[in-house]
Amino acid sequence: MKFTLKIWRQENAKAQGRFETYQLDNISADCSFLEMLDILNEKLVNDNISLPVDTITFDHDCREGICGMCSLYINGRPHGPEQGTTVCQLHMRRFNDGDTITIEPWRAKAFPVIKDLMVDRNAFDKIIQAGGFVSVSTGGVPDANAIPVRKEDADLAMDAAACIGCGACVAACKNASAMLFVSAKVSQFALLPQGKIEAKERVQAMVAKMDELGFGNCTNTYACEAECPKNISVENIARMNREFFFSKLTLAKRESNGGGVG
Repeated sequence: MKFTLKIWRQENAKAQGRFETYQLDNISADCSFLEMLDILNEKLVNDNISLPVDTITFDHDCREGICGMCSLYINGRPHGPEQGTTVCQLHMRRFNDGDTITIEPWRAKAFPVIKDLMVDRNAFDKIIQAGGFVSVSTGGVPDANAIPVRKEDADLAMDAAACIGCGACVAACKNASAMLFVSAKVSQFALLPQGKIEAKERVQAMVAKMDELGFGNCTNTYACEAECPKNISVENIARMNREFFFSKLTLAKRESNGGGVG
């Protein structure tokens, strides 16, 4: 297969970026998208064997759809045209021979460009850190089934925990909102008894950190759900909003009672 690649090149967050065009042929239809970029970088090196060459920088790690590192905007869609698929799981057979493919990094204030197609998603780590920890005094190692959990709650918590923090929701949102990511992380704890102890403080802290880092507001376009590679539901956003407003009310009542139980 033959492709024309229009790839965003940028030295750093403050540098002026531009698109550069590359030609590739003899690409197997079974080749993954990241393998195709590997081939392109190898070609750049081989074609300039006696010269220093600036290969294309992109992020990757597991290449198994788990880590969320392979965050690329492909032909106007986060992670490309395949529904529920990360870039590393996208194969070139999904494109037509002779296609022009435009590849860009995530574009959000909270995700500054490191170089070319790699962005700094450390903002997500800061939101997780703001949520703190789950303090459960277990004593010895408890039996796996010692704490009963409703199956419905366990299923919903596991669905929320499937979020890999790739940032596709932010990239897809016209406001660069991180609500789907934050709500998934809030939900996976709030639904389980072990996570209810710090639930009120957790949701307040994570939402405050999200706003502090410069993410936009949610306007319910559902673009985040449509482009999420793990099909995280916007129902989590509704759940987080309920948790947030409930915590506001109960924490305010607790303060009015002088710190006692509200």
